[in-house]
Order: sequence, then C-alpha cells, then structure tokens
Amino acid sequence: MKKLILTAFTAMALISCKNENKSTEESASETEGMAMTEDSKTVETEFNITPIEHATAVFDFGDSVFYIDPVGGAEAFEGQPDPDVILVTDIHGDHLNEETLAAVAVSSTTIFAPQAVVDALKTDLKNQVTIINNDETKNWDGYSLTAIPMYNLREEAKQFHTKGRGNGYVLEKNGLRVYFSGDTEDIPEMRNLKDIDKAFICMNLPYTMTVASAADGVIAFKPKEVYPYHFRGQDGLSDVEKFKGIVDSANIGTEVIFLDWYPNGAE
Repeated sequence: MKKLILTAFTAMALISCKNENKSTEESASETEGMAMTEDSKTVETEFNITPIEHATAVFDFGDSVFYIDPVGGAEAFEGQPDPDVILVTDIHGDHLNEETLAAVAVSSTTIFAPQAVVDALKTDLKNQVTIINNDETKNWDGYSLTAIPMYNLREEAKQFHTKGRGNGYVLEKNGLRVYFSGDTEDIPEMRNLKDIDKAFICMNLPYTMTVASAADGVIAFKPKEVYPYHFRGQDGLSDVEKFKGIVDSANIGTEVIFLDWYPNGAE
C-alpha cells in the first residue's frame, strides 16, 4: 500500500556560532539531529501514515509506531512493524475487534482506550489497556495524548455515539499536533481545537456528519492539513471532493489531502 511520507518541522532557528572561525559547513553539521532546547535548536518530527481501511491506520510519529482502531484481522497488518502504541476510539466493530487487537498487540504494546472499550473486552487483553476518558491527558515516552469527546448532535443520530463514551485523540510531540476525530459530528470540542497540524476528519451518514458539516467544523479550527477518513456510509462513499471544495473556498490556509482509505472498494 502506498505510504504517504509527511515531514513536519516544528521549530527552526539560526544557531549562533560559538567560534567565529568555524566554517558555514561545520556549523551546519553541528545542528543535524538536534532536539529542541532553550537555545532554539532545530527539531525534526516525522509523521508517516499508512491507511489500512476506513478508520484503521498505521503511522510512524517520531521514533514510535502507532496503530489506530486496528480491525480486519492479522492479515490486514502483514508487513507492518509491531505497534508501540494502539489507540482505540470506540466500541463499534469498525473500531474495536478484540481478535485483531490481540493479534497485533505484543507484550510491550501500550493500548489507550476509553472505559467503554475496556468494559467490552472479554479477555485478559483488558489488563494491557491504559484507560483514558474524555478531556483526560496521558503522557507516554515524550508524547502527550489528549482524549477529545466524540458524539452525535442530531436527535435522530444520538443513539449511535453518546457523549462521554468514545474518544477522538490529539497526539503531540515536539509541538507537532495530530488529531483523529473518531466518530463525531461538528461538536464544540472539535471546533475549539487549537494549533492542529494534521486533522483526520470523519464524514459519513447516518453515523457521523455530512460533508458540509465536516467542512464547517474544519473551517472553524483551521488545521494546517486535513485528511478525510472514515467516509463510507450507508449509501457508499461520501463526496470528499465536495468537502475539499468547501474548505478551499474558505481560504483559511488549510490543505486538503486525500489518501486511499478504501483499497478494497466501498463495500
């Protein structure tokens, strides 16, 4: 599967040369690979994502490998590196499959999930889960993970995703902030997000939100990049080109990027 490689530079500044006699080449060599310090040295944080299908993906963020909502059986992850961290958003079958979760998690894998997911697990795998609920922040190996609420607003859809049960996530390291919406509508908690570099936004009816509503929410919080994902609904795939058109016409500086979330088709 084609992997999109995205590199984010979260800070860039010139380093004062301590020795006036050093050449430009020597000074540049010294800055390579440096982490952010009080001296404002160069930082590079890499983010590479491979969509698996629908809401499921594997991504490298910095030095660690993350899976989000692994479903589809072990075969869906053939050739992928073992996960350091697994994020689970909700209890529905397109986000939580215990057999797949058990197949891909290794003994060193940390799993983050809301309480409802732990309650749904039937095996000892639940002992490997660190519970994180709405509005909580957990830290792991230099990463910050915040659980963002995800829920429906429309009366006819509130039974799909009740407030407080599932999580969207903001994952941050070295100032690079990545948001996965999970299954949500255009809620205030999403609209109020700040400084998001990469946003993965769902849009499918009747379960989450319309293309127009998703675009309106994105226009409100203005991420640097937005990726439609989780856009298969009862009537097939949502019109992501329409989504792009709405966001582009708002002239907010957000780039809409398409990835192949449905390599096996819409069904």
